[in-house]
Amino acid sequence: MVWAEPAERRIPPILFGTVVFLASELLLFGGLFAAYFALRARAAAWPPPGVELDPVLPSIGTALLVASSATYQAGVVAGRGERLGGLRRWVAATFLLGAAFLVVQAIDAARLGFTVSSDAYGTMFYALTGAHALHVAAGLVLMLLVLLRAAQGAYRGGRVEGAHAVGLYWHFVDAVWIGLYATLWVLR
Repeated sequence: MVWAEPAERRIPPILFGTVVFLASELLLFGGLFAAYFALRARAAAWPPPGVELDPVLPSIGTALLVASSATYQAGVVAGRGERLGGLRRWVAATFLLGAAFLVVQAIDAARLGFTVSSDAYGTMFYALTGAHALHVAAGLVLMLLVLLRAAQGAYRGGRVEGAHAVGLYWHFVDAVWIGLYATLWVLR
């Protein structure tokens, strides 16, 4: 009986690096959430009196981000199936949903009655939502790079590791928002 060596299965370096990077991002957001809950535990009233958060726009934003994760994943699946037109269309749709999320978030922030310097609550609210908004903006830049690379002929033969890595980042940003939404608008 001859034993055959199993085929070597390696994680592509870009995906491994992305997972390591996301672990560091998890520490960043974990620290922000820890600070929020530590301040909340010590505060007499949280949020402070006079702080009113209307959940309508953040709920719309949440729906946009959840939808954007689905559209991005549809793009990666299309790319794996060598349907590059589908990859481009789904990533472009995801870009538009992510940009709409940022617009909704900006409109919501503009109508709030407190600032980053109002109190500890304002500081943590804007630190959390601002850090997340920066990550969404970075994701949008990454999507533009995916679209540019696709236009240059990348991702042929179903080799979409780079687009997949951006998808992992985007899904992470989406998951962080769900945690933020639950923390800031549901748990309060």
